[in-house]
Amino acid sequence: MYQDKTLICKECGSEFIFTAGEQEFYAERGFQNEPQRCKACRDSRKNAARGPREYFEATCASCGGVAKVPFQPKSDRPVYCSDCFARMRQSRD
Repeated sequence: MYQDKTLICKECGSEFIFTAGEQEFYAERGFQNEPQRCKACRDSRKNAARGPREYFEATCASCGGVAKVPFQPKSDRPVYCSDCFARMRQSRD
């Protein structure tokens, strides 16, 4: 039903693919217009509006190393560094 389309980003002028899956998603949500910007430009606009993210340091509950997290850690919940968190997720799958 849908086919991939090549569109031009109005921000940077580069070509990007509006995939059949994305078109179906847009149709399901009732969006009338095709995207105007490539993913990189959409992401940069979104991040510019949000402002810089604040990170907090905590001690990893698994390895004892320093973990930088984007939330204020609570003392009653364990916090894991990126490596230990990734290992835990893989072991669950």
